[in-house]
Amino acid sequence: MYDMKDNQLDRRSFLAIGAATLGGVMLPSLSNIASAATYKNGVISSGGSRRLSFRNAHTEESFSGVYRVGNKYLPDAFKQINMVLRDFRTDQVYPMDPRVMDILHAVHSKTGQSTPFEIISGYRSPKTNNMLRSNSGGVAKKSLHMEGRAIDLRMEGYSTKRLRNIAVALGAGGVGYYSRSNFIHMDSGDVRAW
Repeated sequence: MYDMKDNQLDRRSFLAIGAATLGGVMLPSLSNIASAATYKNGVISSGGSRRLSFRNAHTEESFSGVYRVGNKYLPDAFKQINMVLRDFRTDQVYPMDPRVMDILHAVHSKTGQSTPFEIISGYRSPKTNNMLRSNSGGVAKKSLHMEGRAIDLRMEGYSTKRLRNIAVALGAGGVGYYSRSNFIHMDSGDVRAW
């Protein structure tokens, strides 16, 4: 099972999540995400459908559609999401953490905009992460991007600083603000901001 305490995903957990997703069912430890205390002010409700819309800045590929109905994540939607958010440098596809999609949904809902997110980075292979790390001091050695638990983005016509403030206010994970490069980082790790 996925251990929510230390946020580690070992091979067995990875396979269990993959099998559950392919079967179209939720693992018990993930089924309570909608009602978890990590989301303030009732941003995520327990029923209804959740839709996302985003475009990969590097490949121009996009996803727009429902990814979750009630507490059930939709396997076909995640197949597309994982493809769009793959490491475009190595073409590696990796399963994105559903909680990252829930955070994206919550942030987007709070913006009041219909504009899709522009994704700069989703999944990152260890090879890509090491390459980026050698070229920049701002890339973590154990980046959550390598676990499919982080995403870097912006929204055209919407202040990146405002996006950051919305994400921080959610208290749902890590939020980084990169004003020079005009993007924010969001992840499903511990609540923190930089």
